[in-house]
Amino acid sequence: MAIEATGLVKHFGETKAVDGVDLAVPAGTVYGVLGPNGAGKTTVVRMLATLLRPDAGSARVLGHDILTEADAVRTNVGLTGQYASVDEDLTGTENLTVLARLYGFSGAAARKRAEDLLAAFDLSEAAGKQVKSYSGGMRRRIDLAASLVMSPKVLFLDEPTTGLDPRSRNQVWDIVRLLVREGASVLLTTQYLDEADQLADRIAVIDHGKVIAEGTASQLKASVGSGAVNLRVADPAQREEAARIVGEVLGGSVTLGAESTSLDAQVPEANEQSVAQVLPALHAAGIAVPEFSLGQPSLDEVFLALTGKVPEPEETTAGHAEPAYATEEAR
Repeated sequence: MAIEATGLVKHFGETKAVDGVDLAVPAGTVYGVLGPNGAGKTTVVRMLATLLRPDAGSARVLGHDILTEADAVRTNVGLTGQYASVDEDLTGTENLTVLARLYGFSGAAARKRAEDLLAAFDLSEAAGKQVKSYSGGMRRRIDLAASLVMSPKVLFLDEPTTGLDPRSRNQVWDIVRLLVREGASVLLTTQYLDEADQLADRIAVIDHGKVIAEGTASQLKASVGSGAVNLRVADPAQREEAARIVGEVLGGSVTLGAESTSLDAQVPEANEQSVAQVLPALHAAGIAVPEFSLGQPSLDEVFLALTGKVPEPEETTAGHAEPAYATEEAR
């Protein structure tokens, strides 16, 4: 195991941010940690990276105890947080060279390491520019490059693609896949369900500081039903009535889609045969359905079923749980 955690607990004042989290991350894999805002994901990462001391429980990273062997843990891990960790007044080359020198590289070796990383992250053309002139995607890439100066065996990625455009997100995904192919282990927290679906070998869902579900994406999808019905009604005014009918026929939860005519419904395993009755029931009610499909539940539906919440991007406004923990930590 790259990471093993048992019963991790962390309080901030009266708030229990993490309440007995257990994790087991196999080496050479991407392990996804999902959860709504304030669920405790970032706090778990900070404890495993030795930035926070747990109030209870234990954890080992590559066999090293996070409390008694913290230096050994830090030698082998890298961390990319939600916010930029590089100096915006320095150039890309200067940032990476300074970090390499701090890690003990000679001057020439530090410059070579910076050049190699900038090339690997498609930043060579911007190497001599100040980071404050970089786009959002470039900043995330330089952040990732900074966390890889020492070629860590375990990489913690805390919301690595928040706010990025689709092209930049795909670039980050490609980098993560490459790192794992080269032997690294990655613990990834994310609010993007498709990101976990694309990258993670196993996923833990955390809510209110506890792991409430764990498994592969397929296992988690199967846990909320054998399938999902997706349909679109012709008349938006009939969507509410269509949702009621579908819910009665299937006996599962129904979610209204982003479009005014769409809806999604879970199919409980015991009611698989009821799917064939959905269209006749809607037709009998005078509801036209131009689109209808049956497939496996999405991770979005799993997330909603397990937490009762729709996934949202992390907030940075004061008062939300995770930023509040950071403030508490700084004090």
